[in-house]
Amino acid sequence: MVTPFDAAGDLDIDVAVELAQWLVGQGNEGLVVAGTTGESPALSVDEKLTLFEAVAAAVTVPVIAGTTGSNTRADAALTAQASSLGVAGILAVCPYYNRPSQAGLAAHFTAIAEHTDLPVVLYDIPIRTGRKIESSTILQLAREVPNIVGLKDAAKNPAATASVVADSPDDFEVYSGDGSMTLPLLAVGAVGVIGVSTHWCASDQVEMFDAWDRNDAAAAQRINARQLESYAFESGDAAPNPVPSKAMLRTLGIAVGECRLPMGPEPAGLEDEARNVHSRLVAARG
Repeated sequence: MVTPFDAAGDLDIDVAVELAQWLVGQGNEGLVVAGTTGESPALSVDEKLTLFEAVAAAVTVPVIAGTTGSNTRADAALTAQASSLGVAGILAVCPYYNRPSQAGLAAHFTAIAEHTDLPVVLYDIPIRTGRKIESSTILQLAREVPNIVGLKDAAKNPAATASVVADSPDDFEVYSGDGSMTLPLLAVGAVGVIGVSTHWCASDQVEMFDAWDRNDAAAAQRINARQLESYAFESGDAAPNPVPSKAMLRTLGIAVGECRLPMGPEPAGLEDEARNVHSRLVAARG
């Protein structure tokens, strides 16, 4: 979920609550708050805690709190605080920029998990963090830390994901973290998606999952195909995620504001592009 800001760039809790409820109405079965799409590096601790509590109270679906960055002590403390605010779980991203060893990653994620009784989902996105959580590290954590129960996989390597699915405990779940990879990851055992274009494609994702669950691969492929433009729109060099998502939501009437620096400024014409992408998606639904 993106984090709404007002015209002054301040956190807008009223719109955050409105957006959360709207997203659930669109078919999203859970929300991640203050993740990368929520501009977590640009939020203060107090803003994150306010978001966690307000959104968790506003919806009936599970709310997952993005509580981690690159400082294990601070991340563990925020995780402990968030755990008392009504959230259902923790999303723990791979520490970025400082490029720890695999042993360091294992120790970091273990420390996060030790500071909460909630389930913890690892988040592997090497294109943003600069460090891959190796499959062996994921499997070690899945086997040894009881409340590390899942993986948000944005590593774009379905073969490696297949090995994680095959070799992890039966109750360890893998979620796609990249819309364009969701259908390939379903084929190797993923169970869902923590998405970006799901801000406006949730109903399409639900339809695609339903087709997959009834073993209609051809229908799943058709539904996925109509979302390809949305997957491409959600992020790019000129307008990285979440800049396009905020533009799209504004065109849909939700006043989420613009991104905080350093994500801006928004390229000219992005809202017009958003309208065109959405119009073609609606037309493709039939």
